[in-house]
Amino acid sequence: MPVYTRLRRTPTQENEEAEGTEDTRDTEETEAPGPASRSGLRTRLTRFRTRLTRFRTPLAGLLSARWTRWSLHLLAAVLLLGALLLPNSLAALRPNRFTRIPAEAIIGVVLVLALPRRPRTVVAALYGAGLGMLTVLNLLDMGFREYLGRGFNLVLDWGLLDDAQAYVADSMGGTAATAAAVGAVVLVVLLVVLMALAAVRLGHLLARHRSRATRGALLAATVWITCAALGLQISGVPVASERAAGALKVQTRRVVDTLRDEAAFAKEARADTFGATPPEQLVPDLRGKDVLFTFIESYGRSAVEDPAIAPGVTRTLDTATEALAKAGFRARSGWLTSATYGGSSWLGHSTTLSGLWIDNQQRYRTVTSGDHLTLTKAFQKTGAWDTLGVMPGVQKGWPEAEWYGLDKVYDAFELGYRGPKFSWSTMPDQYALEAFQRLEHGRKRDKPLMAEIILTSSHQPWAPIPKLVDWEDLGDGSVFDAVQRAGKKPADVIADTTESRQEYGRSISYSVTSLTQWLERYGTDDTVLVFLGDHQPIARVSGANASRDVPVSVVARDPKVLEKIDGWNWTEGLRPAKNAPVWRMSDFRDRFLTAYGSTPHPTKD
Repeated sequence: MPVYTRLRRTPTQENEEAEGTEDTRDTEETEAPGPASRSGLRTRLTRFRTRLTRFRTPLAGLLSARWTRWSLHLLAAVLLLGALLLPNSLAALRPNRFTRIPAEAIIGVVLVLALPRRPRTVVAALYGAGLGMLTVLNLLDMGFREYLGRGFNLVLDWGLLDDAQAYVADSMGGTAATAAAVGAVVLVVLLVVLMALAAVRLGHLLARHRSRATRGALLAATVWITCAALGLQISGVPVASERAAGALKVQTRRVVDTLRDEAAFAKEARADTFGATPPEQLVPDLRGKDVLFTFIESYGRSAVEDPAIAPGVTRTLDTATEALAKAGFRARSGWLTSATYGGSSWLGHSTTLSGLWIDNQQRYRTVTSGDHLTLTKAFQKTGAWDTLGVMPGVQKGWPEAEWYGLDKVYDAFELGYRGPKFSWSTMPDQYALEAFQRLEHGRKRDKPLMAEIILTSSHQPWAPIPKLVDWEDLGDGSVFDAVQRAGKKPADVIADTTESRQEYGRSISYSVTSLTQWLERYGTDDTVLVFLGDHQPIARVSGANASRDVPVSVVARDPKVLEKIDGWNWTEGLRPAKNAPVWRMSDFRDRFLTAYGSTPHPTKD
């Protein structure tokens, strides 16, 4: 019998034969494919998809990782360049400011390329953290310029941040103030950390591509030097930038100037034109008069002259002038240039009453810790007046009262008010004046009064604003509950420039009307009222280029009081003319003391 040897086939061979059979059958019988041919086609498609997936998965992962990595590189570069070119004022925050070549970036690249890995990491982190802190200072500069018309002072202004939080709490509520404070701290920390990480990332990137980075730095340096030499500009801004170095230089100069000013001002404060004047030779021409020095919060020149604000305020001033004239009072008005702007009202008060230019917190601390004669203390020194302060904005201890020469101070808690707060203002001006009348001015006295009165209803954010009520209905202030509820919310006004300007004008009209109506109602032949603004409102309301001038008026029924200041050439009435004399606020004390008969007896350092 023939012997047949059967070769064993592997499953792979069987599959390949089957596939070959199916391929042939598929080719030959295209017109009528059978079940076997369709099965083979599905098998091949499945294998193709599997192979494609195996290839595409690592490729997609590689592309995704590379895209993420380069996105982070780009973000880091944008952060650092933005910090290097960031201006320190909102007015300068324009796109063309970021189309420049910063010299500090070129220097940074050269520095990291020259260092080995570990020192490079440390230097890059410090570079980035420094840029983060510089960015914080630039942002603080923006805020201070917007609200106070000046940059942030590293030595003096940290305490004002606490005042800012208190202002937010009074205006927007404690929760909003806490959230804002926490948010600000978190933002600063994140900014510094992100800047440091960004600098480290770019430093390592440059080191990995050292050759190209070196050529790029050389090219950038050449372009920078060329642009600087030729003075090339884009939209009026030089292409070659030293913005970060310039900002650091400005901050350093402020610190140095502040430290130098401290000693110089201390010496200036010890010299006083009237410091040694005997009591009997101080203000002899006002003996027997009730003299009231009243400051109206944020009452600035813009309230009288800005076309968007002035119409309502000037109507109020003209109406009040006529009403006072019917009551027998006459007024003279001029301008004073305030030592502060947008806030820090105490600097304006102390400048007016001390005769010294007090434009920062350090000067304020120096002068209030000494014995320089204030205008109010001159009255106390004579022994001929009872002196007091009406301070509805004071809500904590106020040791400066002794320096001002005030025998008694009525703060926010001592005026008997039981009504609602009006944002930052603890009570309406009308109530504060009526309380002054009830507690002091209306009482029978052995001596006349000298009072310093601070009116607060025109303090920002100018919402809600009180409304005048019948003086007989003031009571304990509860009548203002409905007025406060019906008023506008601070959040609806504070972020809207147009609304802020309108409400600011209304608040000034309210304060002026409250004061002049009080004078009509309670003033006598022996009442002398001096009232003025402490500073202009913030730049968003007064304008970026507004002056620092504030109106000042002297009002009296006795014609001899105004005759004494005829030489001042002030405007008749409560509205000073545009061309009325403008003095520095620090000049007022000596001019006032001289006009009313005081004899200079200087003290010297």
